[in-house]
Amino acid sequence: MKLIFQYLKKHLGIFLLSTSFLIMEAMADLLQPALMSAIVDEGIKNASVRQILFFGIVMLGIAATGAVCAVMRNRFASRVSQTIGKEMRRDMYRNVGRMSMENIDRLRPDSIITRITNDVAQVQEFINGIMRIMVKAPVTCIGAIILIMVQTPGQAPVMAAIIFVVALLILANMRIGYPRFGTVQKRIDRLNGVSREFLSSVRVVKAFGAQEEEAEKFEEVSLALAGANTAALRIMAVFSPLINLTVNFGIVLLLWIYGSGQNGEIGRLMASVNYMTQVLFAVNMISNTLNTAVRATASAERIQEVLDEKPSQKFAANPLMPQIMGDILFEGVSFAYAGAGKEALHDMDLHIHAGETIGIIGATGSGKTTFVNLVPRFYDATKGKIRIDGCDIEQIDAAHLRSSIAVVPQKALLFSGTIRENLRWGRADAADDELRMAAGIACAEEFIEKSSKGYDTLLGQGGVNLSGGQKQRLSIARALVRRPRILILDDCTSALDAQTEAKVLTGLKKMTDNMTVLLVSQRISTVMRADTILCLDNGRVQGYGSHEELMETCSAYREIFQSQIGAGEEADHG
Repeated sequence: MKLIFQYLKKHLGIFLLSTSFLIMEAMADLLQPALMSAIVDEGIKNASVRQILFFGIVMLGIAATGAVCAVMRNRFASRVSQTIGKEMRRDMYRNVGRMSMENIDRLRPDSIITRITNDVAQVQEFINGIMRIMVKAPVTCIGAIILIMVQTPGQAPVMAAIIFVVALLILANMRIGYPRFGTVQKRIDRLNGVSREFLSSVRVVKAFGAQEEEAEKFEEVSLALAGANTAALRIMAVFSPLINLTVNFGIVLLLWIYGSGQNGEIGRLMASVNYMTQVLFAVNMISNTLNTAVRATASAERIQEVLDEKPSQKFAANPLMPQIMGDILFEGVSFAYAGAGKEALHDMDLHIHAGETIGIIGATGSGKTTFVNLVPRFYDATKGKIRIDGCDIEQIDAAHLRSSIAVVPQKALLFSGTIRENLRWGRADAADDELRMAAGIACAEEFIEKSSKGYDTLLGQGGVNLSGGQKQRLSIARALVRRPRILILDDCTSALDAQTEAKVLTGLKKMTDNMTVLLVSQRISTVMRADTILCLDNGRVQGYGSHEELMETCSAYREIFQSQIGAGEEADHG
């Protein structure tokens, strides 16, 4: 709740203005029964048309004023709640952008999405409720109770008892409901995770005919969400009728006491009943708003977790900004993912000279991607040091370092927009000639030119309207547009046929003479083109040298060669 009021403070002026309109609206509502009482007791009872007209006109004027105040209150409430929602999403999004990969792994992308969308929506609803209902309801409730006592002074003990019972019911509702609404938000996380996984792999699901299995998985998490919602709403289903029953019992008791006394005026009784109805309405509003507050509090805590998350990586107070040439040195480097039982990389000593092309090969899970992820400092080594051009990587400004590095990941990642816009992610000011040159080297020029609008062809989200090979070639072209000093190719030619891959690698060789290239691949024919080959197995260096050297000294490399090319070729090579 503290977080919500921190954001409200930024808009205190509009909040107070809205509250003032809301109080005037509540006062207008409270005056209506009193004026009706005057019409009955002073106008109708005395057959005074003048009194009826006078109080009727006053009622209409006050009702009109209340309506204008309600419109203004709604306008300001909507404006503040939407603005605060926008600010919360913006602040969370920016903080996620500053997080380390380790932080994102721990919070989980599906949970972050839920917090930015659903949790913020819960907070918005509560803020809107505060400005529309939460202030009005207590004012109406307290004002109505006071006016009941003015109209029928003998009812004070009854009113006190009713308010005491209602307060106990509301507190019990909040206490029991809070943990249940927290569970609802966690179930929404899970539902988003399953939905996201299905939508990102829908082709594989269809290819394997696994729609029914995925539907059953979705049904399971959907039922879990429904169950959590039911458990939370069941609390409201119990307490809301009890609150209504208590207040309605008060109305009956008031009528019974008033009737047995057989005194007073009928207008006052009508006003008191109206005020009891207003009390009932106000209590229900308070109860509903507090239920919203319970959900908003649970959501605010989850939002606060994202805002409070500090990057797990430590950045130098006075970072270095050396000229990046591409010399990379690993000194006793080990790395373990957070929560993992074992190290992904172990005690690596390695020197990659600037301008070298290093082929990296190894079995699945050998640590190839982890190795290249340490170079742009997506993660920090848990032991040892990595130096770029002699500087400790942890002392180099991260933005400066990454501006000299281009990464082509295993899974080609493209964005909604034109081909030209995607390529200029590499460098925003790249000229069209540079785009064409990079596309030509990546063997993407041909299919781009055949597209209906060439470089202005629109791509769907993730490049859904392109083949896997086309997406990989565009990703390579985007990296080349950057003109990096260090180019990381993480198994990014896996969807290309052998002929196209050979063309791409030949073109890369010509363009990357002055670049340090880290070429990860499962294909031994690909890494054989490199100046030096690094063979990994279970996070350990098994061999580092030329193809010929590794064939003689590294059994793991020899096994990969034999499995992909064959013993006959080995003999011919020898």
